[in-house]
Amino acid sequence: MPLDLAAIRSFENLEFLARQLVDGFITGLHQSPYHGFSVEFSEHRLYNPGESTRHIDWKVFARTDKLFVKRYEEETNLRAHILLDVSPSMYYPAPGFDKLKFSILAAAALTTLLTRQRDAVGLVTFADAIELQTPVRSTSTHRHTLLLALQQLLERPPAPKTGRGTDVAGTIHAIARQIPKRSLVILFSDMLGRGAEEQETALAALQHLKHQHHEVLLFHILDRATEADFEFSERPYIFEDVETGLEIKLQPSQVKEQYQAAMTAYEQELALRCGQLRIDFVPVDVREPFEKVLYAYLVKRGKVR
Repeated sequence: MPLDLAAIRSFENLEFLARQLVDGFITGLHQSPYHGFSVEFSEHRLYNPGESTRHIDWKVFARTDKLFVKRYEEETNLRAHILLDVSPSMYYPAPGFDKLKFSILAAAALTTLLTRQRDAVGLVTFADAIELQTPVRSTSTHRHTLLLALQQLLERPPAPKTGRGTDVAGTIHAIARQIPKRSLVILFSDMLGRGAEEQETALAALQHLKHQHHEVLLFHILDRATEADFEFSERPYIFEDVETGLEIKLQPSQVKEQYQAAMTAYEQELALRCGQLRIDFVPVDVREPFEKVLYAYLVKRGKVR
């Protein structure tokens, strides 16, 4: 069952919850994903006079009376950029169970998992423009910074309806131009744009990432019961566009069949195009457990390494 994230009020609680999610997930796996990811030195070499003494192995010195330096494997195995859609549509369907809070907790769990594996991670939040962009680092201090930013998002009320929508394409193009090294880009978004043209521009932006040799993992976040299956009781409703405020009054049966057909076609096209671009497309229901997100990441990470 989804967790009531509205009950989380402190930075420490979010960190604890993310850690619990990761620990529970790892316990449930038959094989630990940490195998081979720990930092271990590969060999020793003689200490050269004048260089830093930071990595001298003093235990070896005590045994041999010679100065040796630990030669470490590269600590950062992967660079990951988490892109989080924070537009008004992500606050649907209800406080505590909305798409954004699901994505925030999933992002917090991924951040915890990434830093445990000595991977570097950065966070980007965006709506009609980039709101926050952090450096990409692997330190515990940086993890705290990212979790604090995510905690602040938990407590933030929805943005006013501006009618400007979500600029997924602009954000992805900007990130693609800024990433200097081959990286994994993880996107959390409902991808609900305004028609085929906006969808096409978003896909072109994802293609830009692939042309830059980055790997992409797209989590398509929906409340499937209402946004895909249109499951509403048969009575009059006032449906409101959560980004523009436009309202329309109708009974669900008047549009349900057409709506379901349009959403099915949209999702199938999105999945097809992502497949053609070799982008991992993962449909996620906010009513599902978080394990699906973590497992999809581990599968992707195994391909990238």
